[in-house]
Amino acid sequence: MVFSSLTFLCIFLPCILILDRIFRNIRIKNALLLVASLLFYAYGEPVYVFLMAASALLNFVSALLIDKFKDNLKLKKTFLSIGVIVNLGALVFFKYTVFLVTFVNSTFSLSVPVPDVTLPLGISFFTFQAMSYVIDVYRGDCNVQKNFGRLLLYISFFPQLIAGPIVKYRDIEAQILSRCVTSDNTALGIRRFAMGLAKKVFIANNVAVIADTIFGDLGVIDAKTAWLGAAAYMLQIFFDFSGYSDMAIGLGLMFGFKFKENFDHPYIASSIKEFWRRWHISLSSWFKEYLYIPLGGNRKGKARTIINKFIVFACTGIWHGANWTFLLWGFYHGAFLMIEEFIPKKEKKNAFVKILSHVYLVFVVLIGFVLFRCDSISDFGVMISRMFSFTGTIDSTMMFMKLVNPMNLTALAAGVIFSMPVADKFKDKKSLQGLSYIASICAVVLAMLCLSSGSYNPFIYFRF
Repeated sequence: MVFSSLTFLCIFLPCILILDRIFRNIRIKNALLLVASLLFYAYGEPVYVFLMAASALLNFVSALLIDKFKDNLKLKKTFLSIGVIVNLGALVFFKYTVFLVTFVNSTFSLSVPVPDVTLPLGISFFTFQAMSYVIDVYRGDCNVQKNFGRLLLYISFFPQLIAGPIVKYRDIEAQILSRCVTSDNTALGIRRFAMGLAKKVFIANNVAVIADTIFGDLGVIDAKTAWLGAAAYMLQIFFDFSGYSDMAIGLGLMFGFKFKENFDHPYIASSIKEFWRRWHISLSSWFKEYLYIPLGGNRKGKARTIINKFIVFACTGIWHGANWTFLLWGFYHGAFLMIEEFIPKKEKKNAFVKILSHVYLVFVVLIGFVLFRCDSISDFGVMISRMFSFTGTIDSTMMFMKLVNPMNLTALAAGVIFSMPVADKFKDKKSLQGLSYIASICAVVLAMLCLSSGSYNPFIYFRF
């Protein structure tokens, strides 16, 4: 566990911000943020802070060796391979050991003891960051970092440590060495943080009540209840994850770091390809840069392009966790990407085609997220059968009526509205700047009141 929300908002963050403003020397600032990040991560599970530090040390040494023998291609590849294998090995051990042992036992009727392995928070995120650093040093895309503390700060920096976005070292290398904290960026950071917190507390947490209730009792639901649950989860996962990304970007700005965007209104897309250019941008760009392009990308013909995309999305599914539903979710998106490769592309689309394309995207993504949310393939089968059935029960009707209360309906409506680029039309208007900051302060205060009432749900991506 990390700091509780109220502890973070009321004590931890204000103290670190004040100290960061007091200290002027960049080395002291970095030391402060490093200590704060390690404390943040170790608060509930102190043992895993050593795992993260060991991961950073491994990649630190690997990069140093790659740089030292940069004129010897064989040794460079050897040290890169060792670094990547150990990184992936740790990821496989902590994320997939229980799943693999259980699968082997059930498949071959064995009784191999299932180890008690606890998943460290954010291991997928900090492992991918560390790997990108080593690979970039190998490619010559960034300079090797000879100060372990700076590299550890990059990997452990608390705003995006637990659930991303995945930040490449080369994107913040200069900011670790020198950065300017301005009042304007601090104000923008606070506003962005408040926006993310509002997404989480006011929209994601409320629609989560709908989704959790329905997915937790699939036996009694009917079609209307199933579609309500699917729509609620589609909104929950977007506002939960994009809300965290907004908070991370805002926190970064407060301390002088500029992180790249991680979401760009994915639900307005008109194809799966466009959806993935807008959804979890840091993950999709990571796989594109470090897997898809090395596999050959689209340079070796259409058949090879399709295979490469399928491999990437299979890995995307596996990255999310040890469950057949995640793997099939990756295959599912990969399959639609393959289908789209054979659809003729038109420069101009009429209004009807645009609407049809958008409906297609929303439908495909919604069904995909049903698969993503279900605990098992059998649960997915039940949910899909309910969505496309025309029978109902008194219990399902009572559940539906209980869930469509004014608060939940408001959250659903707000989710639909703010999943579109509505706010973008107003954010650059100077006349509304002051109002936006007042709204941000009010949002933080209201969110804290909600959190104090015990209505907090952990971020979905904490478990990845």
